[in-house]
Amino acid sequence: MLRRIFSAFHYRDFRLMWSGAFVSSIGTWMQKLAQSWLVLQLSGSAFYLGLDNFLGEIPIFLLALVAGVAADRIDRRRLLVASQFVQMSCAFTLAALFAFGHARVWHILSLSFIVGVAQAFGAPAYQSLIPSLVPRDHLPNAIAMNSIQFNLARVIGPVIGGITLTHLGAAWCFGLNGLSYVAVIASLLLIRVAYVPAPAEESVVESMRQGLDFIRTRPGMLPLIVVAFVCTFLGIPILVFLPVFARDIFAGNETTYTILLSTEAAGAIAGALLVAARGRRRNLGRDALSGLIVLGVFEALFAFSRDLRLSLVFVFFGGMALIACFAMLSSLVQLIATDEMRGRVMSLYNIAFRGGMPIGSLVTGALAPVFGISAVVGAYGVILACLAAWLLVFHRRLAAL
Repeated sequence: MLRRIFSAFHYRDFRLMWSGAFVSSIGTWMQKLAQSWLVLQLSGSAFYLGLDNFLGEIPIFLLALVAGVAADRIDRRRLLVASQFVQMSCAFTLAALFAFGHARVWHILSLSFIVGVAQAFGAPAYQSLIPSLVPRDHLPNAIAMNSIQFNLARVIGPVIGGITLTHLGAAWCFGLNGLSYVAVIASLLLIRVAYVPAPAEESVVESMRQGLDFIRTRPGMLPLIVVAFVCTFLGIPILVFLPVFARDIFAGNETTYTILLSTEAAGAIAGALLVAARGRRRNLGRDALSGLIVLGVFEALFAFSRDLRLSLVFVFFGGMALIACFAMLSSLVQLIATDEMRGRVMSLYNIAFRGGMPIGSLVTGALAPVFGISAVVGAYGVILACLAAWLLVFHRRLAAL
């Protein structure tokens, strides 16, 4: 059982990349905790919290097609290293602004957008690099393990970030995040990449058209992309707006937010482990839709709960379902894609998967002051569960993937 769960770690290059990404993710979540709390504190508005997330994610939506072509034309490792350097520079800039007392909300929002641009080019390159580090049979396991490092960092990062923010200040959170990028850059320079994109003869526009044709003609790919958008649009607000629940619903502070965030991340790790143990078995589509039903139910329960202890249980199982669905949907897309088209396919997938995040966050941030955060997130959960149940019953081709 243990060998099956951790089968991707048998491969040196995957271990190196996983370790570097893990250290960097811890720093990212330290900054995310501090940044979310400080935006809410400086602005006093849930709208700016949603706007910050929107500006950080929308470049991935806008630039995905161009970034996908770049990932299929340029050495993916070099593209990733450049992306990490830009993000590291933004983290150090924020650290300097807070250290000298010059930070304003617009500084945070502007740097979030720049980081989003860097991530727009880094994401398809990173996702396209993973299949070249492990054999095809171990790809779902590698994707699940990647989810584990990201979510394990979401347990460790907020704890360290909360302690650092409370006792040392925001500048230290951002500065330590800047240093964490050294680990991922070093790991990228050490790995051996099996597949390097060949020089392209067609134009960028023609490359984009080829990616769109691939998505349209491959069975099951288009429904997967639609489901990914719905999943993030309706599911991610439970994570993005945890600071609002901590402050307004549970009358707490940054410690309450840290506990909620860490509990959700612990559930996410459990969900990724379940997918890793599952292995490459049939009916990934059916299991992903079932997971979306579970996610919707626990999202609604969390939204309407007023007991913090019960809410921790609900957010744990919500996080478990959320990441299990993400891992299974990503595995299905990666298994359908070919090496030559992987960057473009993953960029188009990111338009849906990552595009749902900023749009959902912005809509939720606008609706929350009118209807209340509990009513909005609770409605999302109910809609998500009903829609996933309908797809499971009536869309047999998707369920059979």
